[in-house]
Amino acid sequence: MFEGLDEINWASMYHAYGSAEEVPGLLRGLRSPDAGERGRALDRFYSAVHHQGDVYPSTAACLPFLFELTEDGATPGRAGVVELLVSIGRESLDRGLVDGGTDVEYDLPTGHGQADDFLRRRGARFVELARDTDPDVRLAALPALGLFLDDADQAAAVLCERLAAEPGIAARLRIVKAAATLALRLPVAAHQVKVWLAEIAAEPAWGPVTRLGAVIERARCAPDEIGEDVVPAVLGLLRESAGAIPVRRIAPTPSRTAPPTDGVAPQIVAAFEDLDRHTRVYAPTTALLRTFHDVLGARVPERTAVLMEQLRSPDPGSRLDAVRMSQELMRAWRGDHTRLLMLVADQLGKADQEVAAEAAAALASCHPIAAPAREALAACIGVQRTTHGANVWAAPQAPLRRSHQEAVRALARLGDVRAMPSLLAALDSGVDAWRAIQVAGHLPQAAEELVPRLCDHLRRLDLSDQPNEMSVNAILAALAALGDPSAIPVIADTLTVAAARPGQRQVTRSALKALSVFGPAAAGARSTIQALTRDSGAHVRPAAVEALWSVGGDLSGVMPLLLGLLDDSVTFHISDAADVLAEIGPPATDALPRLRNLLTHDYEWVRVHCAAALWEIGGAAEAPAVLDTLLQAMAKNPATANHVVACLDRMGPHAAPALPLLREQLAEPRRGGRFQNIDHDEELQRVSRTLLARFDRPRRP
Repeated sequence: MFEGLDEINWASMYHAYGSAEEVPGLLRGLRSPDAGERGRALDRFYSAVHHQGDVYPSTAACLPFLFELTEDGATPGRAGVVELLVSIGRESLDRGLVDGGTDVEYDLPTGHGQADDFLRRRGARFVELARDTDPDVRLAALPALGLFLDDADQAAAVLCERLAAEPGIAARLRIVKAAATLALRLPVAAHQVKVWLAEIAAEPAWGPVTRLGAVIERARCAPDEIGEDVVPAVLGLLRESAGAIPVRRIAPTPSRTAPPTDGVAPQIVAAFEDLDRHTRVYAPTTALLRTFHDVLGARVPERTAVLMEQLRSPDPGSRLDAVRMSQELMRAWRGDHTRLLMLVADQLGKADQEVAAEAAAALASCHPIAAPAREALAACIGVQRTTHGANVWAAPQAPLRRSHQEAVRALARLGDVRAMPSLLAALDSGVDAWRAIQVAGHLPQAAEELVPRLCDHLRRLDLSDQPNEMSVNAILAALAALGDPSAIPVIADTLTVAAARPGQRQVTRSALKALSVFGPAAAGARSTIQALTRDSGAHVRPAAVEALWSVGGDLSGVMPLLLGLLDDSVTFHISDAADVLAEIGPPATDALPRLRNLLTHDYEWVRVHCAAALWEIGGAAEAPAVLDTLLQAMAKNPATANHVVACLDRMGPHAAPALPLLREQLAEPRRGGRFQNIDHDEELQRVSRTLLARFDRPRRP
């Protein structure tokens, strides 16, 4: 076993975290009789040697030894090794021929081509593994029949044989998926596979789940052949499948009775919990349905119909997975999502708190369009408080606690004061207060109750304790959003403390940004702000200059600072300075020559910010250059669209030549704007439609 393993110069190769010299130990660990050691070795292999699907030369060099492990019947946990081999091969097949064997991002050699060649030459071995006596090994090997066999007739025959032999749903779904993969990889097999899948889909004896898999995988083989009958067929088979899959309660997550005490910010802990939560799949058909949604792509009405059927499943796990898919659809694609939102909101009243929590979290993330769910959220919160008490925010049962907190946060993001009792309970008790702080800024009408509590939290936070930084920044952002001048003293005190600590530049910037919101009312902090305009910190100086102007700095003192930032080599310094100059407007005429020159900057974000400033200062005389710059930037980088249309909105009639681009942008089915997220896209659509309506409005004679 492992002959020649130690003769390889592993130290000369690399993996995700540096030298690959640990690989021999990992390979030996995969053969350990101790399940814990095998698990640790496999986890490390995925995290370092096959990191996020990457295939390095060291990964490819492991393949002969991994194959040895699969060939030795005495190897414990062989199925995990087969899964690893298939994963390496799948990634190699997908990416190996695209970049010619070189990582285009880091200009380093990859192992994609070598791994692909090695595994395809061992296709016959995977046929043997697909017939293994161990059902877990068979299950792991089935995808390889579509990935690595180059004899299309042999592959089709083996797949047909295995479908007849395997009674389990998981195995049958892998078989029909392998058939579609074969058809996509070897066009010569496409016709045969499509006919076979159609036959399976039409044969009731195969059962609704296998037939559903056949319909969807045939669609994956030929997306352009999806007819009007495909989605209705999927909906019908989904209804039949609901009776064929056992209904199981979702296993509860462990209760957490105390916040983490290991020095890690609670926001970070929660982020990893969410990441772990979102890697779980609860229903056997979820991966299959994700495939169908991917195939349907921009067909939002059809995808909505499928999701609505998923959300009606009697199985909680199926509904939970469907809630996540619904969230993904609404966040990534435009359309009227009202019906889908209401079905997601219906999950709030279900008995399973895990499903309810996921539904509330989805509504919170979709808050720009979640208004139809407002009453359902309020009702859910009311029932929970009545049933479990006013302190349900801190309930010891993890699912209930998360369900309530997510529903409260979703309602708060809609600006609804019915979220206030639980938010105040969180702020007063300190239990998971950071979650309440994150949404407090959405309730300016409740500033009188929120601001004193937020200020109290801010005073108590020790800035020397690094994990507190995220909470401090969140409180400062909330106080700025609430806009109550009573917060100015504590924000100014925070600025003074943070400014004295070189490691607190992010907090310093947040405090400066918060003070800027209050304008002249924050003039008492002017001397501290003035001093920070000389700070060498990358993010501090522009924020200090902005704050200085906002609180009442004189133009003669601020302009030299802004002109200096325009000459900076750091791009966001230039953009930040341009934004302040735009606020100053016509009095900032001294900046016009530099702003005009910056319209030729090689970074489109700089050009957009400078063009907007040029318009605000120079007005109609600058319109042609401004408009040309904005439209070119938006065409080159759609992420600039929000900034561009905001400036176009201010330009009035001078923006008329932009109308074709705006119509084109609104016709896109995918969300656009910065980061293509729902917040920016909804604002982008709103402003774009306002502009179009303004110019399309008939003029009076």
